Amino acid sequence: MRRTFKSYILFYKPYGVHSQFTSDACQVTLKSFGFPKGVYSVGRLDADSEGLLILTDDGQFKHLLIEPKYDHPRTYAVQVENIPEERSMESLRGGIVIDGKKTKPAQVRFLNPDPLFPPRPKPIRRRANIPTCWIEIILTEGRNKQIRRMTAAVGHPTLRLVRTHILSLNLDGLSPGEWRYILKDEVDEIKFLLLQKS
Repeated sequence: MRRTFKSYILFYKPYGVHSQFTSDACQVTLKSFGFPKGVYSVGRLDADSEGLLILTDDGQFKHLLIEPKYDHPRTYAVQVENIPEERSMESLRGGIVIDGKKTKPAQVRFLNPDPLFPPRPKPIRRRANIPTCWIEIILTEGRNKQIRRMTAAVGHPTLRLVRTHILSLNLDGLSPGEWRYILKDEVDEIKFLLLQKS
């Protein structure tokens, strides 16, 4: 009997790339990066966001990562406009109402020093006399444009957004546009952790 091997991929999605394989004429998509046939992204990062994206052809693994009952940490480095006061940070931690539903509690802290990410092809907008800062937000859910909507709600629009971790997986050793296969031990660890929640 022929054995079928599954593919598990960790990709550092660059700014401006759409998290899909099909496109309109002017879009840059996942099709440009030489992935093996049959893999699809697990969840999405919008085109203006960067960072860790998982791709796989394992339907069960994808289900574990996107099914809400298997909630798991996703870590983001977020550059915001101006310096949030502590009450704004507490609001982000406690939850923000989006479309009539409050977001789940989040871990939120200032990043100091600022993270060193490669320059973006399109620099963030800068306004005279308005500072920016980086915060880390750890979510256990993935609603549409959630972080951008959360920071906007407390008066600190997101200028740059980079997903750095999903569970224990991270961007170490990768530059924007690069990818690697996720090791079997890493896949097994993720499956074990998520199945504990069932």
